[in-house]
Amino acid sequence: MIRLLYISSTREPHSRARLDNILSVSRRNNVAADITGLLIAGGNRFLQVLEGPEARVQETFERIRFDERHFAPVVLKREAVEERLFGKWAMGFQPGGALNRTSTMTDEVAGLVAPIDDPLLKAYFEGFARRHAA
Repeated sequence: MIRLLYISSTREPHSRARLDNILSVSRRNNVAADITGLLIAGGNRFLQVLEGPEARVQETFERIRFDERHFAPVVLKREAVEERLFGKWAMGFQPGGALNRTSTMTDEVAGLVAPIDDPLLKAYFEGFARRHAA
């Protein structure tokens, strides 16, 4: 099993309808592929971690790389893992900025990543949240 963390930019600004569509399709596909993870959207960027069987995670990332809604995807971390950190989520999600008015993005992301014991992975998500919380 592997865990892959990447960041990408979007060609169009985030809208709630667009993000809801991405989540719906991603969750359906991820359940079928035995992939779990977390997606954070902020500004015109996505930060996402995918974990699961190596071939399926790689296929999913390749599909993302060639998705016209993304450009410049960069793998930040790729590692073999024994167990999942995001096993409860087909795709956990946190919007930022104007899309999330109930609490701060920084607080929400901190809660989502609190159980993570990987300091680098946690730092990527917390830093992204701080940068895109406004």
